Amino acid sequence: MNASPSRSTHHFEPDSADAHADFCRLRGHLEERVLGQPELVERLLLCLLSDGHLLVEGAPGLAKTTAVKALADSIEGDDHRIQFTPDLLPADLTGTDVFQPESASFRFERGPIFHNLVLADEVNRAPAKVQSALLEAMAERQVTVGMRSYPLPELFLVMATQNPIEQDGTYPLPEAQLDRFLMHVRVGYPPPEMERRVLQLVRDQARNKQGADFPPVSQETILEARRQALEVHLAPALEEYLVQLVLATRDPAPFDLELAGQVEWGASPRGTIALDRCARARAWLAGRGYVTPEDVHAIAFDVLRHRVLLRYEARAEGLSSDAFLQRLVERVPLP
Repeated sequence: MNASPSRSTHHFEPDSADAHADFCRLRGHLEERVLGQPELVERLLLCLLSDGHLLVEGAPGLAKTTAVKALADSIEGDDHRIQFTPDLLPADLTGTDVFQPESASFRFERGPIFHNLVLADEVNRAPAKVQSALLEAMAERQVTVGMRSYPLPELFLVMATQNPIEQDGTYPLPEAQLDRFLMHVRVGYPPPEMERRVLQLVRDQARNKQGADFPPVSQETILEARRQALEVHLAPALEEYLVQLVLATRDPAPFDLELAGQVEWGASPRGTIALDRCARARAWLAGRGYVTPEDVHAIAFDVLRHRVLLRYEARAEGLSSDAFLQRLVERVPLP
């Protein structure tokens, strides 16, 4: 398969190299601040490059909040953390109209959603109406209160977290709302040697040992990087493979008869678009002007796992969405 053009025909121009150098510097800085979670750091940057949102599932204390805070401190933008609870109201998220007695009029008070980076902590603990308010803002990039709509910042990224340990009293996100997230990442525990480095980092921070000042990456650079990532070359043969992989999530029978009838719903066309955007962003982040099959495989699980709904019988037999996708990746042939 000839899916990788030569480097001589797809190289970075000077401006492109500057934006890429800034992102490499940003990645290195984040990996020093968020130890033991290189995949989470990469996924955050991929969402930033692809103009999408991230859903993270993991136990407490795995640096999810730290990662968003570190990213916000490293770019020109602000951040806000929202703790989702069962008594949260949509207005607590979006803001509301406040009556001004002196002018006998209403003035809109912006809510915490009007930030560049928003951490929606334990999003499954809020009722459906609050989740819908968040997901509407994610999809439409605006908030509607009363008869008026208010645009959100051009640079706008939501990282929502789910706690897989406690499910009592939670409101799981429906599949149609999960589809609004570009990626769904599962975060695990760091290896022992990295946990020792975490101890050292926390001790240094407690002693007020500050590292070198990090010049923040400008929003203009981020928007330019997004434009460059969209121009990364995707060979027609690899594009066809990407489409076939998504089609297989809906009807796996042509590739694996044992999986036939195991899936209720497969990935939507939004999943195809997300796979394309993330593969291009990963190639750009790696310094390549073209996408490789490894780029597609590396992000396929995080892009598709929340877009596949298996039948109850399949889940009862222990088949997970990851295992389902693994078999498809192994059986859908590269053209």
